[in-house]
Amino acid sequence: MRVTAFNARLGSSQGRLNALEQTGSAAPLGEYVFVLGDLELGHLHELAHGDYAEVQQAVDLTSAHLVRAQLRLRVPESTPSGWRWVVSVCVDGAPLAQASCQGGRERALTDLAANVSKLVGTHTIALRLSVEEG
Repeated sequence: MRVTAFNARLGSSQGRLNALEQTGSAAPLGEYVFVLGDLELGHLHELAHGDYAEVQQAVDLTSAHLVRAQLRLRVPESTPSGWRWVVSVCVDGAPLAQASCQGGRERALTDLAANVSKLVGTHTIALRLSVEEG
């Protein structure tokens, strides 16, 4: 397998991490932190427009109304001007709710919600973190 920014150090300080062991603090409502890039300074990777990392799960949405996420975006200062990080709640690959953050900023999202009230049966829900121009 070719080593990329997304698989170079998985389990060490990038990807899906145990928050307590890797960051020294617990995630607010869960035990994992999801990272695009690296928590450790000095580990640089070149990311291109459209690059993303995501976690996904098949879920029966028959009686669900919303899929919600509570999260915090912390974008490195080294992010080029005009670029942003975008977090999306995706259903079957389509983003239904999105929020973005510019380089050098931090943004707390207390309720990023996607309306799934008209969906029935099992669908793939994903939380996607991507890099985009704009």
